[in-house]
Amino acid sequence: MKNRLRVLRAEHAMTQADLADRIGVSRQAVNALEVGKHAPSLDLAYRIAAAFKVRVDEVFENPYA
Repeated sequence: MKNRLRVLRAEHAMTQADLADRIGVSRQAVNALEVGKHAPSLDLAYRIAAAFKVRVDEVFENPYA
């Protein structure tokens, strides 16, 4: 799933480990999300969006649109 995680992390001066701590997953899980090897659950997508104070659709591209 395409996403803007890397861009948003850079804009917020956040490492993968920083984001992982905020959303309650491992750094490896953040990496898998960033490179598109893993699609987040709805709950995780909302936690990620909340960490950046944006909407879910500003982080993840809708694959059905």
